[in-house]
Amino acid sequence: MSKTNNLFSEFDTLTSKRWKQQIQFELNGADYNETIVWESPEGIKVKPFYHLDEVSKIEFTNNTPENGFEILQNIFVHDVKKSNQRALDSLNRGAESIRFTIENETISIEELMQNLPLKENTYYFYLPFLSIDFATKVCEFSAKHQAKFIMLIDPISQLTKDGNWFVNLEKDFEKLNSIASTSSINFLNISAGIYQNSGANIMQQLAYSLAHVNEYFNRIPAIKHPITIEIAVGTNYFFEIAKLRALRILFHTLAKEYHHNFDCNIIATPTKRNKTIYDYNVNMLRTTTECMSAILGGANAVANLPYDTLYHKDNEFGDRISRNQLLILKHESYFDKVNNPADGAYYIESLTEQLAEKALVLFKEIEEKGGFLALLKEGIIQRKIFESAQKEQDLFDSGKEVLLGTNKFPNKNDRMKNDLELYPFVKHNPRKTLITPIIEKRLAEKLEQERLSQEE
Repeated sequence: MSKTNNLFSEFDTLTSKRWKQQIQFELNGADYNETIVWESPEGIKVKPFYHLDEVSKIEFTNNTPENGFEILQNIFVHDVKKSNQRALDSLNRGAESIRFTIENETISIEELMQNLPLKENTYYFYLPFLSIDFATKVCEFSAKHQAKFIMLIDPISQLTKDGNWFVNLEKDFEKLNSIASTSSINFLNISAGIYQNSGANIMQQLAYSLAHVNEYFNRIPAIKHPITIEIAVGTNYFFEIAKLRALRILFHTLAKEYHHNFDCNIIATPTKRNKTIYDYNVNMLRTTTECMSAILGGANAVANLPYDTLYHKDNEFGDRISRNQLLILKHESYFDKVNNPADGAYYIESLTEQLAEKALVLFKEIEEKGGFLALLKEGIIQRKIFESAQKEQDLFDSGKEVLLGTNKFPNKNDRMKNDLELYPFVKHNPRKTLITPIIEKRLAEKLEQERLSQEE
């Protein structure tokens, strides 16, 4: 027997029952369940401890290889030459992949990619439009230069955010199927971050993301490339780790039914929902823990959110700080150098299983009622998200959910009115839409508007 085993053999083996008895004794008669067991918005009861004899039925993940996540830099393409220079500068400063948001199809791919290392780094092209010709150009450039390109095309996301399709359901999917039949690179994207940013709880986020994927599986006969899923990561540290793990499990379960043998490619970004314009430096603390959750949860790429993204236009300092947060996690904290430390953690494994099970039940309910698009058209998805968001908003307004520097220990001398380069609140654009859009809204918006109105 080893010295280690000799050491631990000196201690009695304690069951979960004995631990619970000891805790109840220390509580001096207070009720165990009411005092220290709390329930999450997803209906998961979180216990003060987890023991092997209570989770032995769970199939544990063992020794997942270290996560070589990529540091992803977001670049909105307005001026092609400046975007090209910014991409090159970002790569030189530690970014490992670039996500270009291209607003129109007149952009020259050749000019945008000039002098960039095409084989060493991954380039994502987020396209908020639907164009067969532009998709063809991206594929042809990728094939010609053996570049690592991934397109991010998601007509359903256009519907959820805008309330309308690019054209209509039939024509959008006709174009998407044409791209699917000819594309030589990954092209299909699930922009699932909107569900978190609009206030859906974790179970809803997972179920709606899965139902979103299923619409594409049903409407595109053969998806020959991996699917990218963009996810927003909230502040509930362990739950968010479990969320990403559950998402991958659920995707595998669904994909198997369609004989889709590829793993999903997960891009994670910190949520905007808990970010603030007052005491904005606290945003760096929030995004750091959210990036940690994303990495430990198994994201393939992490795009951090600059601390000033709500009220400042893109700027070099904000980008550098957000990128450096990921560089520290990767190269100084060695998050990519060890086999996943979340494996075998009873709490995380239990959360993963429960979230996956609850989300699968909700997903099945969605499909029984006609599918994701049908429920969007009826407004059911929007109503469920609103109800979840309102519960969280009530907790924030009452002070039970805390954002430091905003509804707890605010700096009354903080002034922001003259620093707002961007409008940080929900924008209202009355117009005729096919469905009610899903609206992203931050918890602090009402409070911040009140403070701004009182500034001298």
